[in-house]
Amino acid sequence: MSQRPPAPRASPASTAVPDKDARLQLAAFLPFQLSVLTNTISRRIAERYDAEFGLSIWQWRVMAVLGDTPGLTASAVTERTAMDKVAVSRAVAGLMQRGLLERATAASDARRRPLQLSAQGRRIYERIVPLALSYERELEEAAGPEDLERLKQLLERFAAVVSPDRPLW
Repeated sequence: MSQRPPAPRASPASTAVPDKDARLQLAAFLPFQLSVLTNTISRRIAERYDAEFGLSIWQWRVMAVLGDTPGLTASAVTERTAMDKVAVSRAVAGLMQRGLLERATAASDARRRPLQLSAQGRRIYERIVPLALSYERELEEAAGPEDLERLKQLLERFAAVVSPDRPLW
């Protein structure tokens, strides 16, 4: 039985020699394309959250994280969503003002303030989840099962490349 040689490993970006004559073609720049696509997807689905529930993209993201994992602090929500700390803070404040979030004090640490959806917030969350899942299915159907699996693999690989543990250049 013959063994395949290991796949070649890409050299770290920090050792790459930049091409002085290279020009950035923004429309073809993968990070830009990914950013535009994710912003467009988020904006399209947020149009419905806003129209039906009066929620911003940022507020829904906070609700989605806390609906999935109640009891996180605002800092933990910031880490999970890769959102800006100020955006999370504003979203939390707006949701609390509307009575959609509650903040408790952790028994072990009075400074730790875990968040959770209120009963009203949970009802809205449970109405939005089927809409979000329907939108996800629509996107998945556009790709098909094989391309979708490949996309998920690529996303995992991209996530490894942009890991904070790995130097960017």
